[in-house]
Amino acid sequence: MGGRFKAAPEDFRVEEVPAYLPCGEGEHLFLWVEKRALSTPQVASALAAGLGLGEREVSYAGLKDRQAVARQWFCVPARAEVALRRIDTPQIRVLECQRHRNKLRSGQLKGNRFQIRIRSPLDVGAGREALERLRWRGLANYFGPQRFGRERQNAATGRALLMGGPAAGLDRFQRKLFLSAFQSLLFNRALSARIEGSAFAIARAGDVMQRLATGGLFVCAEPAVDQPRLDSFEISPTGPLFGPKMMSAAGEVAEAEAQLLSCEGMTLADFSAGRRETRGGRRAYRLAVPHCEIAEAGPDAWLCFELPRGTYATALLREVLGVRGEPAEELEPL
Repeated sequence: MGGRFKAAPEDFRVEEVPAYLPCGEGEHLFLWVEKRALSTPQVASALAAGLGLGEREVSYAGLKDRQAVARQWFCVPARAEVALRRIDTPQIRVLECQRHRNKLRSGQLKGNRFQIRIRSPLDVGAGREALERLRWRGLANYFGPQRFGRERQNAATGRALLMGGPAAGLDRFQRKLFLSAFQSLLFNRALSARIEGSAFAIARAGDVMQRLATGGLFVCAEPAVDQPRLDSFEISPTGPLFGPKMMSAAGEVAEAEAQLLSCEGMTLADFSAGRRETRGGRRAYRLAVPHCEIAEAGPDAWLCFELPRGTYATALLREVLGVRGEPAEELEPL
């Protein structure tokens, strides 16, 4: 399809789909915030400063793109409600506030809705064909490039930390960022190998399968039984987020994952050095994309879709735009 995206923050709109809505009473205050060209941590810091709070008193469910117009929930103590008028940052608008009994915590969201302007697309028809392929084939659930930093330095630093490299000067957020980047890089390699082996949508004995509706995991013992469930997007094979608490695959699948670590000169035990940050887990390889469409708007087009939490819009953009789709040069990539 080609075209440019992110030529301006207004070209990339994200709206959080919450796991639940505030009930209207309680000691916590949920703020529905629209932010422009700021990262989620930057907004949290601005809210803390404006409301006279410590930064740990401001929470949110998930990170949103900096170069975007994004709407998401933040949570602060209810006592801060009287100080909301102090928020005087043009890039931050508090659209709504509601009380709730519980604090909003990381990961408490269903997903995100995206509206992305594609400027000067070369072939909208090709984009629609790509969407149709995604509907039956599924979306490869890659971690996006923003996870890894420039020249993948985040992942390289994470590996060094696990192998005993210096951690002086790193706060907890940075340490977690680097370690998770290395786990994510290995997951992406495992997913690429799965696709190259023509097994992206195939159930294999030994796969750790995830029930997509609930997140439950089980090891595939009968591929012929599980294949129809995979075809209907009820379940998906998962890839490794290496760590001591990760559920192990079996058979040839386990051997392939062990070989991935061997190529790094590492074993699963090395991830114990990351302590809480590298406990490990599984991540679905393949996701359904039921709500996705392209609408033409003069010389441009809008790509609208919804993804579950933890999924990167870049994975879908790459499928739809192809190699001719590029972020605008003046802004950093997704």
